[in-house]
Amino acid sequence: MTQNRLDSAVRQRIRVLRQARGWTLETLAARSFVSISTLSRIETGQRRIALEQLVTIAQALGTTLDQLVEPDDDDDVVIRPEAEVMDGATIWLLSREQDRRGVTIAKMRINPDRDLDGLQVHPGYEWFTVLDGVIHLQLGERTIEVGEGQAAEFSTMTPHAVRAHGGSAEILTILDREGNQAHLPGRNRPPQQGGTISG
Repeated sequence: MTQNRLDSAVRQRIRVLRQARGWTLETLAARSFVSISTLSRIETGQRRIALEQLVTIAQALGTTLDQLVEPDDDDDVVIRPEAEVMDGATIWLLSREQDRRGVTIAKMRINPDRDLDGLQVHPGYEWFTVLDGVIHLQLGERTIEVGEGQAAEFSTMTPHAVRAHGGSAEILTILDREGNQAHLPGRNRPPQQGGTISG
């Protein structure tokens, strides 16, 4: 992001936050100890913003300096997943490695000849929805057929495995910390990050 674009984003954030609180320039000036004329010129782009002014303006608006000046380019929004093949499945991670929610969201294409090492058990819950094809979800002694457009959620303390039936199948899944450690040990994801891809 260019400096001019970042400056413009910061000015817009100041104005929008001020207006969202129903404050006039006078109100923000009194709370931030920055003159009305200076605030007006900052918001309209007629004055450069000094760091010390940004700090007091951010505090007055109830936000942080980091939030006020964070980049506003597409990379903080758009995720460009890359396919990764693992254990008979192709995986596209659709959330960031440092997801603040502690989960991983992924799309998986599961091959019909996927060879799994038995059933797995670990703390937590797993959820997936079938985008294409049919999934056979094995939960202990039960085998449950989950078709296109259907979803499944289950406790991973039940021995489980997810397999494609009658051809490849694609699922969208939300993965938690414990499952990530159980099913994706080779990914070396940070310990605070989450996710499990059912295996």
